[in-house]
Amino acid sequence: MPYPETLKEKPKCIFFTDFDGTITLKDSNDWMVTTSSAPSFVPSSLYKTDNLGFGEEQRKQGNLDTLEGRVTFRDSFQDMINSIKTPFPECIRLLCENITLDPGFSDFYKWSREAKVPVIVLSSGMTPIIRALLVHLIGPEANDIEIVCNEVVDRPGMTKDQEGGWNIKYHDDSDFGHDKSLTIRPYAKHIGEHPEEGKPILFYAGDGVSDLSAARETDLLFAKKGHVTYCEREGIPFTVFEDWKSILSQTRDIYDGKATLKDISVTS
Repeated sequence: MPYPETLKEKPKCIFFTDFDGTITLKDSNDWMVTTSSAPSFVPSSLYKTDNLGFGEEQRKQGNLDTLEGRVTFRDSFQDMINSIKTPFPECIRLLCENITLDPGFSDFYKWSREAKVPVIVLSSGMTPIIRALLVHLIGPEANDIEIVCNEVVDRPGMTKDQEGGWNIKYHDDSDFGHDKSLTIRPYAKHIGEHPEEGKPILFYAGDGVSDLSAARETDLLFAKKGHVTYCEREGIPFTVFEDWKSILSQTRDIYDGKATLKDISVTS
């Protein structure tokens, strides 16, 4: 249920979350380009030098170039996608067989449905991959999760079913390809302009640098270890999470009035 319909339901909380490496234990995009060897049931012809893409070394170099400002995340990610020649349906199949959820996310999602807390996935990945993984790993009820991210399109004169036939279509014109903060900002703006409607608490969970700008628009960031120093320096209210069991426990306590944002937050 996209904005503004989500707010019309007057939820007590809205939970925005990253997908790869946050909901999942592995990053699905990284997996596609750094798989070290082909599973026995997959023909070796589907792999390029034992990878779906250009491999871990080039991926890490692309990440470094992005961090040092030599290239945008958008261009670096495009290079990674360009290196994957496997037909898209086969990518989906392989990902469903190799990517797993954080073991606590299913319980969190079950609670969120019972408590009528919207869960909105904001990702730098691609909608068909994320939707397929969520439905495969959770079940058909995962179709109710709103996903805001990039899309997949046919390359000119080709189809996704062909080798090298698919490409990414970015969500917006930002250097990230998808500026996650742009999705949250209308919620925060609407809430600020309409206090008479009540104020839902906005949560965010993430594990990457691109999540931090989005987290600025929310009331509390559940941050993976590694981003604590940045959050403290920038004054972003956060708490460190190990898994979704801890996220569920703390979110439910706030929802039930057993804890406040100040109780949970490391900084405010």
